Amino acid sequence: MQTHTRILHLSIFAAISVGILSLSFATVTFAQNPAPPPTAPPPAQTPAVDDDTDITPTDRLHHSVAQNTQEAWDMLTNAANDPKHADVRIQALAALGTLGVNPQAEPLIVAAMKDPDVDVRTASVLAAGQTKNRNLTTNLRNMLDDKEPQVAFASATTLWKMNDRSGEDILIAVVDGDRKATAGLKDSTMHTMNKDLHSPSTLARIGALQAGSMLLGPFGIGIGAYEYMHKNGGNSARVTAIEQISEEKTDPIRANLLSALGDKDPAVRAAAAKALGTNYHDKDVSNALLPVFDDTKKPVRLTAAAAYINSTTPAPRVRSTPRNNSRHTPLQ
Repeated sequence: MQTHTRILHLSIFAAISVGILSLSFATVTFAQNPAPPPTAPPPAQTPAVDDDTDITPTDRLHHSVAQNTQEAWDMLTNAANDPKHADVRIQALAALGTLGVNPQAEPLIVAAMKDPDVDVRTASVLAAGQTKNRNLTTNLRNMLDDKEPQVAFASATTLWKMNDRSGEDILIAVVDGDRKATAGLKDSTMHTMNKDLHSPSTLARIGALQAGSMLLGPFGIGIGAYEYMHKNGGNSARVTAIEQISEEKTDPIRANLLSALGDKDPAVRAAAAKALGTNYHDKDVSNALLPVFDDTKKPVRLTAAAAYINSTTPAPRVRSTPRNNSRHTPLQ
């Protein structure tokens, strides 16, 4: 009996010892490899315009021009109608604005004028002005009564650049600031004047947009576009340089623009695509734009799509003005 009791005590002692040793090892292991803190729920993700890294390049050189053009229009139409991302709709409008007087782009721009997002409506107004499409004048006049002063102001300035003075009262209201802005408008239609049009904060926002040239570049609108370009390594000076040199349609500049399609700066790639599509209408340029359909940046892809449509469309004929040689005509 005593022997059994002794064996039982030894067994209990051994079990306790093993438990203590196990606990000691566990403590040391925990100290060396502490458990990760509780996982916090991830913050709500706002999809960025530059997160398209899973695109599979497509060989479009063996497709017909009609097939590639249809793909370009599908890209632009889907982006313009994107139901969740206002920034994507703005980027589509920026691209559509480069198409000039285009019957397929026109209804997309007009539809965006009713968008619930204020910046999308502003972008639609700027895109309409960028096209220089006189068919959109009536739509722009309707936007003068938009509930958001930013949109009304953009409409007024856009019309003014088109030699239409319909928004003169709005421009004068902005000039007058918080003063009463009703004098001197005998020949101008008075539009619905949102009181915010006179608020310092609203005027500051309008001023900021103007300071940013009310950018309707490929990356957005206003100051937000400027900040986005810089955040992504964009260099606005290089973009401006491309816009300037592209006016000279020489072979060296054409070669520079083609080379810029592969630049590391997405803003430069987009600017080069736009310049090529606007100024050149040949197969070499349109073929060079096809790989840009697979760019990792959505704004660059959309700009390239519009540029391809432009480059494969015959250049508009410029009607020459008859030269007046009356001063050199010999007297009869």
